Amino acid sequence: MVIAALLPLVLFVSPMWRITLEAPQYPKGINMYIWINDITGDEPSTIQNINILNHYVGMQYIEKEMFPELTYFPYVTLAIVGLGLLAVFIKNPNLYLAWVILFVILGALGIYDFYLWLYDYGHNLSDIAPIKVPGQAYQPPLIGSKMLLNFNAISWPYWGGVAVGLSMLMGSVAFLKARKKTTLK
Repeated sequence: MVIAALLPLVLFVSPMWRITLEAPQYPKGINMYIWINDITGDEPSTIQNINILNHYVGMQYIEKEMFPELTYFPYVTLAIVGLGLLAVFIKNPNLYLAWVILFVILGALGIYDFYLWLYDYGHNLSDIAPIKVPGQAYQPPLIGSKMLLNFNAISWPYWGGVAVGLSMLMGSVAFLKARKKTTLK
């Protein structure tokens, strides 16, 4: 349970999500990384380049300041870590389960919020966009890949997101093992 509680700290050193745009003019792809407190790319100019591409189809500019979640996600993460360590200190298996349930709920809300942002960016397009394709939306996929005109948008959890999933799994295993241990006494 200690490892489960500490694993979310990986979010401070690794992005939680990566969206890659592949196209003939970008054979290596353009990577955008979503951190708990920032949005970056492989190069300092990556987000600027994505914003230039987005401009042509009328998508909003991507700027860190537009996402209030990036301000409070670090605090939520630290609270989850603290609650997990508190559960370890108290040594009550039911608290392990409560921690996992809370973490899963918060994770699901985060994924839903991410989906809403993707939807908004892909559907609320400028009326004065240079390129207009009737009925075309440019929403990147939440998970997996999707063709958006000549771009293949690929979206998957990155190492920070994987650490969060492992944390939830390890918390669940810790609960089951601790419950089994207490029922055998």
